[in-house]
Amino acid sequence: MPSRAVSRGPIIGEVSMADNPFATFESLTQAGIIAVIGVAIIISNLLIIVAFLNFKGLSNEVINYYLLSLAVADLLCGVFVVPLSIYPAITGRWMFGDLMCRLVGYLEVTLWSISVYTFMWISVDRYLAVRKPLRYETVSLTVQTRTRSQCWMVFTWVSAAMLCCPPLLGYKKDASFDKETLICMLDWGTTYAYTATLAMLILGPSVISIVHNYWYIFAMKRKLNSGVPIHDKEYATALAENLANPSHWMSFVMVTTFWLSWAPYTGIRMYEYFTDQELKMPMLHFGMVWVGILNSFWKVIILVSLSPQFRLALRILCLTACCRSKGRLQAALVELDNDD
Repeated sequence: MPSRAVSRGPIIGEVSMADNPFATFESLTQAGIIAVIGVAIIISNLLIIVAFLNFKGLSNEVINYYLLSLAVADLLCGVFVVPLSIYPAITGRWMFGDLMCRLVGYLEVTLWSISVYTFMWISVDRYLAVRKPLRYETVSLTVQTRTRSQCWMVFTWVSAAMLCCPPLLGYKKDASFDKETLICMLDWGTTYAYTATLAMLILGPSVISIVHNYWYIFAMKRKLNSGVPIHDKEYATALAENLANPSHWMSFVMVTTFWLSWAPYTGIRMYEYFTDQELKMPMLHFGMVWVGILNSFWKVIILVSLSPQFRLALRILCLTACCRSKGRLQAALVELDNDD
């Protein structure tokens, strides 16, 4: 999650219900919204993880390991970040201590960085599938493997945790509780050199890779649809089959949804930072932050809508919940023999 870059001054004490008769209703509304978002994030990502682990057919595509990593990161956000904002939404203050506030702020930025990196690896995987369709499909050891994707995910989690840890260790400003957004945030506004370095290491390669890779994928799709002759028939066949894979469009929608979810919040922060003016609109900052956090839920909707493989996995999960013969059931649904 992007951290705050505009200082809002000292933290005000607990909200006085006597001074504001609507504070109770507003606070309860905000707490209810946060609770619903938290439950939706936890249930949706648990469903994705269980479906992936239950259906062995999902291990055939490398992209599914990246999607599993995304689901784990979002589940951690739903379990360890979102619930800690429910009670502060009611009382108007943070009561879990400075150390917990710093840990929550660190976890937010780390999980957000993991998501950004993972979307980059997803775009790279889709690019390789289109750029080298013959090698990707038939001799995958030279392009992508399950082991290689797992190593990239371990590298992503470790590198994100290390890159985001200096504020956790006391570098410059501590985290502070933002009463408008109702979450603890690390303040990067006083650490310009470190903030710029972090942006270049995380946002720079990720955004460039995502834009380039999906531009290439859709350019190849337009070229193929336009009827431009491709002399290598084997390559043309493999390319056409690969571009027909719904994973390309599904992953693009997922990446776009992630960035669109955080675009309003990022735009407001940038405007406030460069104009040195805080937008005084009720619920504005709260709404923009929690719209961004809600992106952790949309993933399951996108998968159900655009991934036939995931829909099959959900069907198997539902049937195996009341059927013990999972192996025979999976084989029947994917039209495979039990001996394969």
